[in-house]
Amino acid sequence: MKNLLYLLSLISFSLLYSCGGNSSSESSAATSTDVPEAVEKPELTLGFIKLTDMAPLAIAKEKGFFEEEGLYVTLEAQANWKVLLDRVVAGELDGAHMLAGQPIGASVGFGTSAEVVTPVSLDLNGNGITVSNEIWKQMKANLPMEGGKPKHPIAATALKPIVDQYKKNGKAFNLGVVFPVSTHNYEFRYWLAAGGIHPGFYTKDNITGTVDGDVIISVTPPPQMPATMEAGTILGYCVGEPWNQQAVFKGIGVPVVTDLEIWKNNPEKVFGVTKAFADANPKTLVALTKAIIRACKWLDENNGANRAEAVKILAKAEYVGADEAVIANSMTGTFEYEKGDKRALPDFNVFFRYNATYPFYSDCIWYLTQMRRWGQITEPKTNDWYLETAKKIYLPEVWQQAAEQLVAEGKLDAKDLPDTDGFKAPTKEFIDGIEYDGKNPIAYLNKLKIGIKDQTASK
Repeated sequence: MKNLLYLLSLISFSLLYSCGGNSSSESSAATSTDVPEAVEKPELTLGFIKLTDMAPLAIAKEKGFFEEEGLYVTLEAQANWKVLLDRVVAGELDGAHMLAGQPIGASVGFGTSAEVVTPVSLDLNGNGITVSNEIWKQMKANLPMEGGKPKHPIAATALKPIVDQYKKNGKAFNLGVVFPVSTHNYEFRYWLAAGGIHPGFYTKDNITGTVDGDVIISVTPPPQMPATMEAGTILGYCVGEPWNQQAVFKGIGVPVVTDLEIWKNNPEKVFGVTKAFADANPKTLVALTKAIIRACKWLDENNGANRAEAVKILAKAEYVGADEAVIANSMTGTFEYEKGDKRALPDFNVFFRYNATYPFYSDCIWYLTQMRRWGQITEPKTNDWYLETAKKIYLPEVWQQAAEQLVAEGKLDAKDLPDTDGFKAPTKEFIDGIEYDGKNPIAYLNKLKIGIKDQTASK
């Protein structure tokens, strides 16, 4: 029915103008960009997980950005990341809010094997590492203080003596992440390894990721993290919001570090579809990308003036369904660590600033290096392989087409389009200060103290 109404509206629009129904001034004001080009698939079902960084999809729907592109979108919350990915691959969902590592992991065949691509990133940062009250009490004794409060960022060196004592006593130190190819898994591992704690390897014969590890990292769905820690099953976790702040509100744990402090302005979630969907529906994919870019812009514009409204939208049961106060704690420019230690962190959630929506090859390649570092990619690869693989998964050409259309329509400023070859500049803005250059991933791998090393290769 929606398809029929959409076609009728286009026919009516054409008849109106062919019959001279508008004055010349009105006619000149209306351009071809006022009516979206017909898409191949106007009715879509998109999946998401109940996290605040699904906001671009919620905003694109609530603000009418999807409909303005000729898209009629249903958003469906999914039980966990595996179910979400499986349903996209099976065609039950047309696309989804995904972990940045999901299209990459699927494409290299770790876990689910499928061709999944992304034309647009959804956000930067947004995660935290939280530990139980008991672990925090022990960590705090090892921390330097500043103004009566712990000095940040907190390194995993403060956790190491506690982990060592658990090992000495023959006790497992259990931690939680949301998925094996999640940003959270790689961030947690990066933080631990930078502090001298081995997070464990994946091997061909053992895909638990615990081989030779000082800790045991397992999977728990995001909304279940606080309750799992409260039950004592895990001693800490890495997750997106609002589930770190939920631990603070419930008084069951303390966020000790954010991913902004582990890797400044790291890519977090992406919008993913199968390659088959992208190939069959190129106009639809551009339209989706346009709506998402507009939503991300809305979320960040005017110094976050829209965030309070976004919090109310996200609090709805059909989206995140958490208390507004919990969501607002991180979405409105602050972050609470230990209860009462609330600090300004305006870049904790970034949706549009710093070219957040652009799918940089260098971001994809960083994830590939971490998959190799911990054994999810089991064989050595060349630098050329890393780039060729990134180009199969990330679609900056689709983003560029969508952005250029938005500029032509007056909905985006030309200065918001990055002048790039697909790579960010090399950066040392990691918690250990080690420089990452996406154009030389093997040399980067060999700089990291803990993890698999490969022979340097330029080809």
